[in-house]
Amino acid sequence: MVYFCTKSYYMKFYFLIILFLFQCSHLFSQKTTLENKYPDYAFQNYQMSFDRVKNAMVKHEGNIESMFEEKGLKYPCTNILYRAFKASNEFELWARNSIIDTFVLVKKYKICALSGILGPKRYEGDKQVPEGFYFISDFNPKSNYHLAMLVNYPNYSDLIEGDKNQPGGDIYIHGACMTIGCLPMTDQIIEEIYILSMISRTYGQLNIPVHIFPVRYNQKSLDYIGKEYKNEAKKQAFWVNIKRAYDYFEATHKTLPVMYDEKGEYAF
Repeated sequence: MVYFCTKSYYMKFYFLIILFLFQCSHLFSQKTTLENKYPDYAFQNYQMSFDRVKNAMVKHEGNIESMFEEKGLKYPCTNILYRAFKASNEFELWARNSIIDTFVLVKKYKICALSGILGPKRYEGDKQVPEGFYFISDFNPKSNYHLAMLVNYPNYSDLIEGDKNQPGGDIYIHGACMTIGCLPMTDQIIEEIYILSMISRTYGQLNIPVHIFPVRYNQKSLDYIGKEYKNEAKKQAFWVNIKRAYDYFEATHKTLPVMYDEKGEYAF
């Protein structure tokens, strides 16, 4: 009986070793594939074929590299994050060296103009800047607004909570200083943001997060939205929902996975 138990133990032990080696082999294979795929010079070369991108690279890359080095961050960096605050027109760049590190605030920018009021975007033509958790889904080097990066609005939450047929779209972070629902940064600022985002994308960060909040959730802002929007229960519930991710980031400088429930609420 003792022999049987010992034999069973060793069989399980050998099985775990084989499983571990298989997983290591799989991870090594994935790593090799990623290493072969990135840097994605095809993407970079396409972007650099446009004079406005090429000129922006010449003008800004040295400053961008110095900016990261001053914060103790490696460059190129493939772990960047943007956060926007509508009430104060603020746009932040955060970065970290790896997914196990905490994010470091690299720089604050000023959003040049905003349309609409506080609250999420819910239908086409409402002039609202979205609120919630997004990522950059495309780069436009020939935008009518100098340079532009597309935000993946509507996300799943927006599709459930907003107008099912016409939720709107084409939400960009772009140059110039005019907007209907976008985040305009002026041409000078968008050049820097575009180049550092393009470089992160080239070196493997396919989804660059963009978190958009109505306010910074300090006591003054909470008192304001509590008073000004006290009769808007649905909007208040939405703000409470996204505040959970805001609070977690403020406490840890790390992000939570973005997930949704069947009602379209963010599930953390």
